[in-house]
Amino acid sequence: MRAEDDTYTMMCCASCGIAGGDVTLKKCTECHVVKYCSDECQKNHRAQHKRECKKRAAELRDELLFQQPESSCFGDCPICCLPLPIDPEKSGLYSCCSKTICHGCNYANKKREFEGKLQQKCPFCRKAAPYTDEEINKRLMKRIEANDSGAICQMGTKRCNEGDYKRAFEYWSKAAALGDAVAHCQLSILYYNGEGVEKDEQKELHHAEQAAIGGHPRARYNLGCFEGRRGHYDRAVKHFIIASKLGHDESLKKVKDIYKAGFVSKEDFAAALRGHQAAVDATKSPQREVAA
Repeated sequence: MRAEDDTYTMMCCASCGIAGGDVTLKKCTECHVVKYCSDECQKNHRAQHKRECKKRAAELRDELLFQQPESSCFGDCPICCLPLPIDPEKSGLYSCCSKTICHGCNYANKKREFEGKLQQKCPFCRKAAPYTDEEINKRLMKRIEANDSGAICQMGTKRCNEGDYKRAFEYWSKAAALGDAVAHCQLSILYYNGEGVEKDEQKELHHAEQAAIGGHPRARYNLGCFEGRRGHYDRAVKHFIIASKLGHDESLKKVKDIYKAGFVSKEDFAAALRGHQAAVDATKSPQREVAA
């Protein structure tokens, strides 16, 4: 299609040809290439536009999917303001305020309380620490009622650890609808394993992609493995490099192995190494080293 044809398509209804100055035109929600003056025109033009629409929608999806996130989905510790480690064992979510605190800040807080013989409190909101599981769950439910995606996702994890996959699915679905990348990743795993839901590759990939777009390194790694199994090695390498630059060790190992096999350039491998080291270094602090 020529440039002047593209301009005409954007200024007029793709179905009836009415000019945009005469009526408000709405873009096709999938490809954003053509416009329509009404739902009826869009429906009438669907058969003619379907093939081009799907192609352009896939291109737009890939542009979004293969962007390098600025940081992981885990964000920063709200106390030291350093990026949280991507290893969930090195931080913890507090039920009182639903904040995820790194173990370094938690260690520093506990040391201060021990030395000063102070009451144990949350390092962030300073609320007194709960002493029973019942109190923890009560606080967590209060955050869930406030539509806190972190608390909802955490409750999903608790239900999953108890073997209640259906309830875990419900909580993670709600958190995912609020944009939680961790919940999207967990849903993709449920659909992969068929736990609490029927196995569904399409839904598995959808949630894995949403998690990867949101900056989840493990979801990105899983996508790389999936593309590798399908023989889409270029796409697999892109996923592994992006995850490596978020500090994901397993992805970097994949990039290293593929580089040795001759399918990754020296420049791309070097960039993955530098990005990985920078991401790891950004999460380090003296307090975290002591807490480890």
